[in-house]
Amino acid sequence: MNALEWNRDLTRPVREIRERECGLTDKKDRGKGTVSFPEMRRGGIGICVATQIARYVKRKNPLPGWHSPQQAWAQTQGQLAWYRAMEEAGQMRQIRDAASLREFEVQISKLKVADAGTENEPIAYILSLEGADSILTMRHLERSYEQGLRAVGPAHYGPGTYAQGTDATGGIGAPGRELLREMERLNIILDVTHLCDDSFWEALDHFDGPIWASHSNCRALTPHNRQFTDEQIKVLIERGAIIGGALDAWMMVPNWIKGKTTPEETGVKLEKLVDHIDHVCQIAGNAKHSGIGSDLDGAFGREQSPLDLETIADLSRLPEMLAARGYKPADIDAIMSGNFIGFLEKVWR
Repeated sequence: MNALEWNRDLTRPVREIRERECGLTDKKDRGKGTVSFPEMRRGGIGICVATQIARYVKRKNPLPGWHSPQQAWAQTQGQLAWYRAMEEAGQMRQIRDAASLREFEVQISKLKVADAGTENEPIAYILSLEGADSILTMRHLERSYEQGLRAVGPAHYGPGTYAQGTDATGGIGAPGRELLREMERLNIILDVTHLCDDSFWEALDHFDGPIWASHSNCRALTPHNRQFTDEQIKVLIERGAIIGGALDAWMMVPNWIKGKTTPEETGVKLEKLVDHIDHVCQIAGNAKHSGIGSDLDGAFGREQSPLDLETIADLSRLPEMLAARGYKPADIDAIMSGNFIGFLEKVWR
């Protein structure tokens, strides 16, 4: 999305991307983006969840999006083409099974042992679909699986084809149940991140496969339907899910008004993410279900990020913050990457 719709060359430094956007006003975060491959490498980020996203909106839906499911499908295929181009350029490599995950882990271990840098190492990615409106038929889902798709969030914001998302209400219905059956057959991870409460509970009733929440926070700390209630967090923990904390500032602190509130007004800092991570850990009674979701590529920049975050590389400061809260090294390693990687190893075993 950032490459095709924001026209950002993510192989370049963040500073250069911001400079090229100087004077542009078509997106709220122009000149304020925080993500690029060089910054990810500088922060020690070697593996990520990479998104396909294209919302289909019916005529009365005020949200931005594509006017037909076919356009949405074509957009996700364009995004896939960009990922493939990045693979060919040596910038990324796709992780789609236990063998490719193990190959990645072995390579990283060798670099650590050799004390070698990762400046030129491809960033590994697991392909995910955020909002399933672009899935025209179950055959298209199977085709996407063959392309490497390994996680699907049935809805994004508002009403969707297969489920209802953030700020909407209602269940998944027959189309959603069919999608979940096919996802379970293909062993595709269910990403519950954006499901509204009604769809969340119905989805869990109809899906017995692997579940994660790639980028969500806690409603007890930030009251909004976008975040999870303690009851939802408990059920996700029981199902073995990992919950990745998000850095979109309005999801970190209460009473944020999008487009008006600023980080300076709230004083929001990275420590607030640690609050959300800690809340999940306290409910679980351990550090086995928390991870880093970030969402820093999610259509916002420094205008809606923690005050002390300049780029995604600042995620590397989280371990010291967790340590200051009393988290042991093994638990910190688990939160920073081990929980998500262990989850994938189990799913793909």
